[in-house]
Amino acid sequence: MYDNIIIRPATEADLPAVHALMYELAVYEKEPEAVFTTVDEYTEDFRNGLFESHVAEMDGQVVGMTLFFMAYSSWKGKMLYLDDFVVTESHRRYGIGQMLFDAFVEEGRRRGCRLVKWQVLDWNEPALKFYRKNGAIIETGWWNGKIFRDSSEARR
Repeated sequence: MYDNIIIRPATEADLPAVHALMYELAVYEKEPEAVFTTVDEYTEDFRNGLFESHVAEMDGQVVGMTLFFMAYSSWKGKMLYLDDFVVTESHRRYGIGQMLFDAFVEEGRRRGCRLVKWQVLDWNEPALKFYRKNGAIIETGWWNGKIFRDSSEARR
């Protein structure tokens, strides 16, 4: 761990960096063409409380983020859903990912959630190893379903 790493709630001023990190993740996941959101959409949706974010700052630069929102499980009750989680490639191996993940899990505890939940690609071995190390249950029996209301977004 390094003393110059700060994990904090994101502010509106952080949203361009959060969006850029999300795009970096989309490239890593081999789907950059699937990104339709803009920084302006992020700003509007952040203002409207549709999502929140924690950022990792190192030497004054945002180098990692989690993007999450409250959700509800009809079986379990309140849950915090982690939609994106990324540390820029040049800043991995400093413990930043663990710090961000711990802050996310703690946020779920603080809110009284029975569950925190996310998705991980089946081929992303580093992420699977990280989550398992943190005691996560990786479900394999459920398939995702989705419908795009705009056919131009249906590419993925």
